[in-house]
Amino acid sequence: MEAGKEYVCIMRLHGDVPEERIKEVCSQFVGLIYQRPPLRSSVKRVVRIKKVYYIDVLEVEGRNVLMRVGCEAGTYIRKLCHDIGEVLGVGAHMKELRRTRVGPFKEDETLSTLHDLVDAYSFWKEDEDERWIRRVIQPVEKAVEHLPKVFIRDSAVDAICHGAVLAVPGILKIETGIKRGSLVAVMTQKGELVALGRALMTSEEMYREEKGLAVKPIRVIMKRGTYPPLWKKKHHKS
Repeated sequence: MEAGKEYVCIMRLHGDVPEERIKEVCSQFVGLIYQRPPLRSSVKRVVRIKKVYYIDVLEVEGRNVLMRVGCEAGTYIRKLCHDIGEVLGVGAHMKELRRTRVGPFKEDETLSTLHDLVDAYSFWKEDEDERWIRRVIQPVEKAVEHLPKVFIRDSAVDAICHGAVLAVPGILKIETGIKRGSLVAVMTQKGELVALGRALMTSEEMYREEKGLAVKPIRVIMKRGTYPPLWKKKHHKS
């Protein structure tokens, strides 16, 4: 839900504008922009700041502008088209929209159908051949490629699976750029996804501090008991 998105859309201008002027104005909307959600939207209509990563004008045919937009989650493309039209001075609306990427998932990488899945499952069950099923089912770790990661000790894994807050002593390695409140992926040393959590410290603080709570789990992914419950043994000894 929080991952960036990419769209391909057709913006319909309400007047004639030279192509170079269209590209010039579109470039002005790259970066942080103010945006009020449209009347027909699922959120409160208050002005919000959203980030547009890029706008590529792919083709201009008459008053139709085909463009690719990469943006922060929660950005309304139809409102973006309206605002671009206002700056151009002719008005505009979104004619067509297609989402081509969500986080690490690209449209051209997710072409498997339910029929493909059924066939792959049959091969796997009948012949124990994993090749086909690995083509249509991606590992859960694929879904967190875009998130900063915190790698933890084996001894801390099962405690996290039971909902414990990750403390600094349980951390082995940290990716840079983590801020307080950031959504992070908690991983094993082998690169397995344990949980999603909210950072209670920055990455610098996690490196610097010797104790304290670092990440609060909000969604546990790994099944309890996958790793030995070493935390229980420590608890009994104490």
